[in-house]
Amino acid sequence: MSDITRDDVAHLARLARLAVSDAELDVFSGQIDAIVDTVSRVGEIPDDVPPTAQVVPQTNVLRPDAVEPSLPRDVALAEAPAAEEGRFRVPRILGEEL
Repeated sequence: MSDITRDDVAHLARLARLAVSDAELDVFSGQIDAIVDTVSRVGEIPDDVPPTAQVVPQTNVLRPDAVEPSLPRDVALAEAPAAEEGRFRVPRILGEEL
């Protein structure tokens, strides 16, 4: 058992900048603990079991690669909240420098 505590969940929430209530801390600690325990069971699989990517065989479904008309740039930018120099204008992320 991994024993994920409320403090562990609160720490993770602070790192992820998530607002989590006290009631959610209790729920999430139990859920995360169950997830970690389940994933840790992978180590119990015998070495002679071959790895499997898919349980059901899959085949590729291909379609012809054909050029089709797309939305004109000016129409797409007309729907944007902000545009600049022919591109969507978005806010900087995490104070990145230009």
